[in-house]
Amino acid sequence: MVGLALSPSARGTVPFGDHVTWYRVTGALGQGKPAVVTLHGGPGGTHDYLLPLAELAGAGWPVIHYDQLGNGGSTHVDDADPGFWTPELFDDELGNLLDRLGIADDYVLFGHSWGGLLAVRHASHHPSGLRGLIIANSPASYPEWRKELKILRDLLPVEVNDVLLAHEAAGTTDSREYYEAMMVFYNRHVLRIRPWPNEFMATFMDTLSNPTVYHTMNGPCEFHVTGTLKDWSTIDLLADISVPTLVLSGRHDEVTPESVRPFLDLIPESREVVFENSSHSPHLEEPERFRKVMLDFLATLA
Repeated sequence: MVGLALSPSARGTVPFGDHVTWYRVTGALGQGKPAVVTLHGGPGGTHDYLLPLAELAGAGWPVIHYDQLGNGGSTHVDDADPGFWTPELFDDELGNLLDRLGIADDYVLFGHSWGGLLAVRHASHHPSGLRGLIIANSPASYPEWRKELKILRDLLPVEVNDVLLAHEAAGTTDSREYYEAMMVFYNRHVLRIRPWPNEFMATFMDTLSNPTVYHTMNGPCEFHVTGTLKDWSTIDLLADISVPTLVLSGRHDEVTPESVRPFLDLIPESREVVFENSSHSPHLEEPERFRKVMLDFLATLA
């Protein structure tokens, strides 16, 4: 997937309780192939870095992007109690979006990072209209992933990890020094291409400017998970998934092979593709191969 994403055919908001969810559609809904609904990471990210997936519409697969509540074009609820932000909330938001857009009877889910865990939770309910599931660069369990993250951190230069540990102990993870040390990890395990693409920078900067959801649920950064999700796992949901499932990861991913193994062991119809030259963002790091892998899998669902 190279170049600019296709122009949207529709965009707007749908009501969700007292709030609104912003969405974007590329392609024509309800005219053949199921819609591919993209669930972005974070929690607390935005749709922007997943915009290259809109190019699937050129092959006849309509694509829906949306910003999860709290970020981007959706309602910001910065004064909410931390207990407001739960996987159940975002699962309800997804179901509401599917209903409001009239696609709940025919769709595919693509969930990246946190979005993959959210997609798993949704799929475990046996929704009748779900045709397939793509879990991209997602850990199955936060507790198990935290163990793997420590292994990756221990492989950083000693002086870098020392800076990280010192600021984490002091509670100064908002310092410039911590940010610069953090970027050493990000450039190894989140996105390895330089410069970072504009779509990725848009999400990154949006999260930095409004980190309420990210800090509450995840923590100060990708590898220091201290938020409300730190003990959350989807492992007990995996056997309930009954649709064909594609599991994607990168060889240099922050989400390690051990972190994705439960998906492959416990989801009945699952298969894996590893992108050898990617970290956490193969749709940006190996766009042509990513497009082929996606289209080959989607063809099995048509």
